[in-house]
Amino acid sequence: MGQSLKKANLNHRRHHYTLVTDRHRSIFEEFECRFPDICDLPPELALIVLSNLNATELCLAACVNQFWASLAKDEMLWEGLCRATWGCVSAYRKHHGNSFSFRKLYLDLDEGTLTFNADPELGMQYLLNKEIVDNNALSIAQFIHTTNRLDRKQVRIFVDNRRDVLDELINLHNYANKFLANALRLFFSNIDAPSQRSNELQTLIEKFASRFIDCNPSCGLTAETIYVLCYSLILLSVDLTSPHVKNKMSKREFIRNVRRAAVHVDDEFSGHLYDNIYLVGHIAPQRW
Repeated sequence: MGQSLKKANLNHRRHHYTLVTDRHRSIFEEFECRFPDICDLPPELALIVLSNLNATELCLAACVNQFWASLAKDEMLWEGLCRATWGCVSAYRKHHGNSFSFRKLYLDLDEGTLTFNADPELGMQYLLNKEIVDNNALSIAQFIHTTNRLDRKQVRIFVDNRRDVLDELINLHNYANKFLANALRLFFSNIDAPSQRSNELQTLIEKFASRFIDCNPSCGLTAETIYVLCYSLILLSVDLTSPHVKNKMSKREFIRNVRRAAVHVDDEFSGHLYDNIYLVGHIAPQRW
């Protein structure tokens, strides 16, 4: 009896396996009918398909066969990857001649970025030595501003030592018609704030306040008032989001505190600032 059950079970499993493999085979055949081999496509269409791949996938595609390899080395594909990853690079304006390769430029940019994220001074020196980025504050700031591949903490460490780059970087930010709390949050999303309330933080807020006034000259506030409000928002952000603070600041308390520190700020505006932090979330680093 036991042998019969085992045999029946084995036959059932074999039958199930046959059905599954047949179904997979039919799906694969249908897939092949729907999606022709890229080798059968006109080169211009094949390039459009490959343009959806990232750099790693493109290198893997080059290993498929000789036809794929020739397409994966197309300069137009690598130029698109370069410009999508690093928006503004001095080398884009200089490339000329048959010896220039966007594929090599991508690899150099990737190497420079990885080095920067480990050691910002060393990484930037690599990019300067390769003549990928021009050795001036504006070019360096544009490079930093137009890529999200650089670690924000390392960017802040770098600009702490290069205040000329910091000035140019802040000038590239546009805060026109932005609510103050959102503009400050955007600022810290681009430049990592110091982990402690230090002179570096004071410098960053001073520069932000000046830039905010430049972008919003008719806001009715001075740079000094914006500076005070930014500190108030940071303290409120810490107060409302920190699990260590048990008695959270109320809206009434915040308005009263702002009124004492910045007498020309309207209470209604202070209330809107409080609501933004309460509803949208923190501005300052959560580690504070």
